[in-house]
Amino acid sequence: MPNIKCSVTECAYNSNVMCDAPMIQVNHSGSEQSSSSEETQCDTFKPKDL
Repeated sequence: MPNIKCSVTECAYNSNVMCDAPMIQVNHSGSEQSSSSEETQCDTFKPKDL
């Protein structure tokens, strides 16, 4: 699996600023087409249990 950096430390899949999810899913964020990273979102995000 490739190395995927993640700065969202409140995600359960974040392990020392690296994503250790078994798969990554990224979708459009509110539009049918994206032209920048700001118009996308990581649907793999899962909040950490506190």
